[in-house]
Amino acid sequence: MALLKAVAALFLCLLFLHLTDAYQMVKPPTPTPSPSPLPPIKKIDCGIACGRRCSKTKRPNLCKRACGSCCFRCNCVPEGTSGNYETCPCYYNLKTHNNVRKCP
Repeated sequence: MALLKAVAALFLCLLFLHLTDAYQMVKPPTPTPSPSPLPPIKKIDCGIACGRRCSKTKRPNLCKRACGSCCFRCNCVPEGTSGNYETCPCYYNLKTHNNVRKCP
């Protein structure tokens, strides 16, 4: 009886090993990620860009804080100290909760 249990246990172990080997052979290989066709987006230095944008304002700290948040979201700041929004439509289109333009 003990010999029969030992043979059955050995048979089950060999069957388990055989099935795991078969699974390893059948499992499809994981694909390697393909390189992105687009070049990576270059992040701008928002501190410098907003410093230029807010250089002539009466409230530079408030302007830089708002500009910095807009620059972080849009990754662009229009040239000059005011206007020129056509160069960065995302910057122009950001609004506050009161539907007022957020970016200076």
